[in-house]
Amino acid sequence: MRLFVAIDLDPEIRARIATFLEGVRGFASEARWVPAESLHITLKFIGESQRLEEIKSSLATVSGKATQLSFRGTGFFPNPRAARVFWVGIGADEDADENLTALAAGIDRELEKIGIEKEERAYSPHLTLARSGGYRSPEQYTNRFQKLLEQLHKRPTPDFGTMTAHEFFLYQSKTAPSGAVYTKLARYELK
Repeated sequence: MRLFVAIDLDPEIRARIATFLEGVRGFASEARWVPAESLHITLKFIGESQRLEEIKSSLATVSGKATQLSFRGTGFFPNPRAARVFWVGIGADEDADENLTALAAGIDRELEKIGIEKEERAYSPHLTLARSGGYRSPEQYTNRFQKLLEQLHKRPTPDFGTMTAHEFFLYQSKTAPSGAVYTKLARYELK
């Protein structure tokens, strides 16, 4: 089964982002858009694993603090000229940012103890809204998001609000004709 660890969004934040998506999706209609109900803050992508109970036990040992998160602004990975991913930024005050980074590191550390590969890149919290998919050259990626880039420059920076993360989840991801379907398998409290 395909697994990942993430923080779910408060309904109010999800609703604001859904409204934003309705207004911009048409400017990059060929992109693969993430349905608003599937949005989450990934803490750790595990991938294919049949070690569900072992993973659940490891995650139960992770401690973390409840963290206030602000959802504001948008951007592109790796950059606007070679855009492959369109995202919403997640900001936090200094303490909250440290809490989120520490949580992701703690999850990585505990899962590494049971043989799950440690993340190589620095943790960068964001919400993926769309992927360009399918193209190989930077010019093709840029073309897919070009109209969206132009529209975003004409609009004020979006602010979707603030929430406090009180928990994180182990999810299963299943592919379906309509896109990935995520199921929460376990809940872990942040204190």
